[in-house]
Amino acid sequence: MYKNIVFDIGGVLINFHPRDFLMDLFFNEDIEDKVYAITFGSEEWKQLDAGLISRYRANQQMLERARKEGCEFEVKTVIEDWTTMLTTRQKTAEILALLKASGYRLYYLTNMPADLMAQLKERPFWPLFDGGVASCDVHVNKPDHQIFRTLMSKYGLVYQETIFIDDVRANAQAAYDLGLTGILYKGNRSLLRALQSCGVQIGYHKANRARRAPSQKPQRPAHKK
Repeated sequence: MYKNIVFDIGGVLINFHPRDFLMDLFFNEDIEDKVYAITFGSEEWKQLDAGLISRYRANQQMLERARKEGCEFEVKTVIEDWTTMLTTRQKTAEILALLKASGYRLYYLTNMPADLMAQLKERPFWPLFDGGVASCDVHVNKPDHQIFRTLMSKYGLVYQETIFIDDVRANAQAAYDLGLTGILYKGNRSLLRALQSCGVQIGYHKANRARRAPSQKPQRPAHKK
């Protein structure tokens, strides 16, 4: 029986689609690819998530590379505006609240820089979490197995009782490899179906659970593999 559900944040609870963001800004595939490599796809971005570099230093290094590649204006625009895409996914937040009301313990496991974590903790959904681990605090990014082990150890969670939800396949696979049930997030409808297939019943599905006794253990969703 599952007791714990762990959520990624970016791309699951908040919108984070950098390719779409760049496309809306520039309408030029070559520019989008170049700017993505300098910003979201850069080593500095990974270091920010892992808490190994300051925002100021990371921005300076990205701008320096952009000047050399002739796209300083575009990269500066991204640095100034990219957080505007980080809106809350309200439907996912509603699922989070329903799971909490149904008695599940909720945690986060996210690749996130320290400055954004401070902002996220002001969002209405944050008090629903029973705890969690951010990459900036432990200096390790998903899909490294160590960050998963840190979460499980910190809260004494049992692997077989825990579901992990992430929009990145490598991260969901890492959870699966460690013995958690990993769900690849593709949208809220598929998420609800995957949770149901694991025997997790929430909200208006809860009454149905009372009417039928499970005949076998929940099966892990096929799309995790």
